[in-house]
Amino acid sequence: KMLDTCGDAENKLAMELSQHEVQIEREVIDPLCLLTETEIPNIQKQRKQLAKLVLDWDSARGRYNQAHKTSGTNFQVHPSKIESLKEEMDEAGNKVEQCKDQLAADMYSFVSKEGEYARCFVMLLEAQADYHRKALAVIEKVLPEIQAHQDKWTEKPAFGTPLEEHLKRSGREIAVPIEACVMMLLETGMREEGLFRIAAGASKLKKLKAALDCSTSQLDEFYSDPHAVAGALKSYLRELPEPLMTYSLYEEWTQAANIQDQDKKLQELWRICNRLPEHYRVNFRYLIKFLAKLAQNSDVNKMTPSNIAIVLGPNLLWAKNEGSLAEMAAATSVHVVAVIEPIIQHADWFFPGDEDFNVSGAFVAVPAVNSNHLSHTGNDYECGTLERKRPLSMTVMEGDLLKKE
Repeated sequence: KMLDTCGDAENKLAMELSQHEVQIEREVIDPLCLLTETEIPNIQKQRKQLAKLVLDWDSARGRYNQAHKTSGTNFQVHPSKIESLKEEMDEAGNKVEQCKDQLAADMYSFVSKEGEYARCFVMLLEAQADYHRKALAVIEKVLPEIQAHQDKWTEKPAFGTPLEEHLKRSGREIAVPIEACVMMLLETGMREEGLFRIAAGASKLKKLKAALDCSTSQLDEFYSDPHAVAGALKSYLRELPEPLMTYSLYEEWTQAANIQDQDKKLQELWRICNRLPEHYRVNFRYLIKFLAKLAQNSDVNKMTPSNIAIVLGPNLLWAKNEGSLAEMAAATSVHVVAVIEPIIQHADWFFPGDEDFNVSGAFVAVPAVNSNHLSHTGNDYECGTLERKRPLSMTVMEGDLLKKE
């Protein structure tokens, strides 16, 4: 769409330019060519001719004067000879006068047309001004259209984009990467040991982040790799320009972490949670409710609230001006874990009510079963969970890769 609109505008600009150049050719260049290629060369030719005739006249006059002087002392010079030289001199003088008249006439004619030729330069500037006005009109007409089209574009990268901007542009309540990763993990990652702790394959993680960045719904292949999904969620949270728990409340979070009395600490954390800006609070609640659900399976996945706080906490809260790695590690162990762990443990107290994780309705709890790609031995889904068995084709592919390795 953008290429089409821009191409049409560039075509109109090219048409305006071609019409402008034709006009300049006709109204400016052709008259000036007539001046430089015909009229001025004619005047120069006349001047050269006049110079030649003047030389001829001077030569004839010199011969006549010489003969006239000689006739006074030398009686052998025939009078007819002198008369002939006089006629020759007079004829040369007449030619000079005629050429002078012709040159003067051409010069007067040239002077009389100076206004016309000067007008060519006025027309040049007028034509250029007209062209630029028309070109500007074309651009000013198309710019709002393409800008409006650009502003409507929702599938801009989500990673590294401020949360408010992403939510506003996409018209969502929960950020795309958060909801997509949570929905995929609810299906295949809740019983995965070491979720968020075990690193995913770099290429798979990069591919998933790219897929989420363009808001694609083609995420089926990633259900089989919950560690890549968890890695993408951690990356999104870490790449936010401002952490989900915000810079403005950082000092309050860290102060609350130092409170020894558990009840007072929970009360203070609850107060700070409610001070989060609306967009941040809603997404924070969504994530905490999911992490609490994940911790319920800690006997299988080994991810207790403490373990989750250790691995995920640094991606939720960090200082605006981070110091050395040692300082960051100390801050992580002392403050972040002390804040995140009790919030996960008491998620239902901090955020009462059930959470509908499929907020946008864009994700189905159990994707449609493709009979060509799923094993039919036993039930495909465990009762009471959202866990889905991996497609057979994916298992076979991974087996082949392991054999090659």
